[in-house]
Amino acid sequence: MTVLQKLNAPVMYLICGAIVLFVALLCVVFAVRAYRAGKAIGMDVTKMKRTVIASATFAVLPSVGILLGVIALSGSLGTPLPWLRLSVIGALHYETQVAEAAAEAVGLPGLSASAMTAEAFTTIALLMGVCIIWGMVFCLFTCKRYTERLSKPRAPKAGKKKGVSLAGFGDTAMTAMFIGLVSAYIGSYVGTLVSGEGLFRFAGSWLPLAVALVGALAMGLFLLIRERKNAAWIDSFSIAGSMLIAMTAAIFLGKLA
Repeated sequence: MTVLQKLNAPVMYLICGAIVLFVALLCVVFAVRAYRAGKAIGMDVTKMKRTVIASATFAVLPSVGILLGVIALSGSLGTPLPWLRLSVIGALHYETQVAEAAAEAVGLPGLSASAMTAEAFTTIALLMGVCIIWGMVFCLFTCKRYTERLSKPRAPKAGKKKGVSLAGFGDTAMTAMFIGLVSAYIGSYVGTLVSGEGLFRFAGSWLPLAVALVGALAMGLFLLIRERKNAAWIDSFSIAGSMLIAMTAAIFLGKLA
């Protein structure tokens, strides 16, 4: 039995499926309690039902991106672990990046199914889990105080400009983090491409850069439509749509690489 067959064994589905089912049940419990709380404070039942239907509808296409992530990772890590990670607390950009970094750290040529070993999978799974738990841990000790500070208006001190709010700082920090991640990956692709000797003797493939460019142009198009048409709803579809367009471009451009 190969490593990939072991990773797709029924016992793996049983373990991961039990956790996903538990989280799904919690979601149902919170949804029911929120609906009942809305009725208790006098909210319009018709509007609440419309909100539920609209939310469920707009959640369909963004979830396609998550499904694509499960499919992409299942080829080397099996289906149960990516299904668990991306169903509970994982994020597509995080899981793929950490898995790639862990695979390279243990000496694998990327997330290769043929080169995957039990030791490499253990390292990858451990790193994927440990690196993402800190948000939950910090919430246990800081979330209550943080939300209390957000709810209290802070008057600016005399003679000083109003400072940046905590919420604004969080958005800025998250944006800066993603810019750093994108810059690091783009830089690595450029470095690999031009690492050959001579001005135009390319050692690597131009495909990652081309796919990244297509994805960026697709996202830019979605943002343009949002601004020009005042279509805020498109935010729910832009990431998944950009991914689908970039992956489609990768298929066609891969034949030219």
